[in-house]
Amino acid sequence: MLVALDDDALTHAVSVHAPTAENPAGFHRLVGGSVEPGERHRDAVVREVAEELGARIIEPRLVTVLENIFTIDGTLGHEVVFLHSGRLAPAPSRRGATLTEDDGAVVPVVWRPVDDAAEPLPLYPHGASDWVRAVAEGRA
Repeated sequence: MLVALDDDALTHAVSVHAPTAENPAGFHRLVGGSVEPGERHRDAVVREVAEELGARIIEPRLVTVLENIFTIDGTLGHEVVFLHSGRLAPAPSRRGATLTEDDGAVVPVVWRPVDDAAEPLPLYPHGASDWVRAVAEGRA
């Protein structure tokens, strides 16, 4: 997954997902996807961003690895997330941007504030907000 900051490091690109039992207002998720068999994590995030957003990542860099255990509509999930940072070229529009997921679903993309204390929608994977702030502040 990718922490994709804007040029001012005040917002970052996230996908917007529909309501679930656990998140009745929906939720935000960092951009990215799954590693395919035989693929390295850096190559996966570059490929996923190209496929989903039609963009390239400028200077992708591994930030950390997160273990995310979650429940979505009552189903337990578990993922290991290689979290990268980098800028998107071209950057998604501030209005009306979308990405296309592997299953063909089209979801909105928005620019979420780095300082997201007032943001009503949760950000996943769990713990990502702390790393987004660390990247924006140059600490990661």
